[in-house]
Amino acid sequence: MGCSSCSTGKDGQPRGCKNNGTCGTDGCNKLTVFDWLSNMSLPNGEKPFDCVEVRFKNSRKEFFRNTENLSLSIGDIVATQSQSGHDIGMVTLTGELVKVQMKRKKVDANDKEIPKIYRKASQKDIDIWQKSRDREEEIKKRAREIAIILKLQMKISDVEFQGDGSKATFYYTAEERVDFRQLIKDMAKAFGIRIEMRQIGYRQEAQRLGGIGSCGRELCCSTWLTDFRSVSTSAARYQQLSLNPQKLAGQCGKLKCCLNYELDVYLDALKDFPPQDTKLFTEKGLAFCQKTDIFKATLWFSYKDEPANWHVLSADQVKEILEKNKKKEKVASLEEYAIENLVEIEERVVFENVVGQDSLTRFDKPKRSKNSRNRNKKRRNNNQNKGKNNNQNQNKNKQNSSRGRSQKPKGQSNQQQNSKNTNRSKRRPKNA
Repeated sequence: MGCSSCSTGKDGQPRGCKNNGTCGTDGCNKLTVFDWLSNMSLPNGEKPFDCVEVRFKNSRKEFFRNTENLSLSIGDIVATQSQSGHDIGMVTLTGELVKVQMKRKKVDANDKEIPKIYRKASQKDIDIWQKSRDREEEIKKRAREIAIILKLQMKISDVEFQGDGSKATFYYTAEERVDFRQLIKDMAKAFGIRIEMRQIGYRQEAQRLGGIGSCGRELCCSTWLTDFRSVSTSAARYQQLSLNPQKLAGQCGKLKCCLNYELDVYLDALKDFPPQDTKLFTEKGLAFCQKTDIFKATLWFSYKDEPANWHVLSADQVKEILEKNKKKEKVASLEEYAIENLVEIEERVVFENVVGQDSLTRFDKPKRSKNSRNRNKKRRNNNQNKGKNNNQNQNKNKQNSSRGRSQKPKGQSNQQQNSKNTNRSKRRPKNA
């Protein structure tokens, strides 16, 4: 989604509103909520809900009470109550859906301590807000330099100014507890504002900064994911994934949140499988489970004495063998079941490329140049021609040899006739 000012320009380049999410339409913001009740009117006698949802920098959202009964709509910039002074934010949700969001985030709608909305922001308020936001990058860079000089083991990831420009909140990440009292004094002298330090986790840092994941899409935590569930390595084990930290870790350095997306499906599928530590007793020896394939419903077993030789069995066959083992009956060997199972797997078509997608490994092999291909073709043609010529010569030699053999007896008969004629001429008298 994007606002009209963020659309593509005439030259094909994105125009960009350059308002950093304050363009007023709330179309290019993070974690936007669609108000599907906006076109519906309230029943007679019902008053509109007096709380609204206001969004500040990045994904920070808070609820405020509209005590002045202002006519607010999505995209309005308002001045809200804060601990000292006032803050500037944008209205992201109004009406009955705010009550649903408050219930979802466990905020009591009847709480009297909910902060208030003062007024709609004037042009002066917006100008002060924009000037303070333009200072954030410069101040963040300077604060990092001060932290490095003080040799503090911390990383300042983001800075957020209050709407009136009197206070700045510095978000940082650190593995251990950091004593930043001297840092606050130095920054207060350098910037002339009140400083607040707030520690966040690595997942919250990735959520605030955003980025592109390994899947090629924008990070889930910065677009639609609102809560962070704990991700453990057991999720990767259930899904038969290799425990490689470089592939399983996201940009935050922790395990990827997407490991939990298909975990429930895998757990349901594994209910029909025997456990991983299954042992099969056969007359040939004891067999252990080496691997399971959830999609093909097959298991690989190997004998204790032959761990490198694996045999494929289906889940039903393993259950059948286990039932016999419970009755203290041993199977002759795994080969009897494995051979039948292999034939069934070959006959069964698991996947057909009906869409016409290419193989995922098509880029693994290096491309050959056209010259090498032409050379290989010429070599093949020359070899084929040589083979044809050799075959023709061999056929000719065979034909000639067969002809010579067939003519030899004829030559012998002519010689015999000539010798007979000479003998006859010798016998005849001269006078005759």
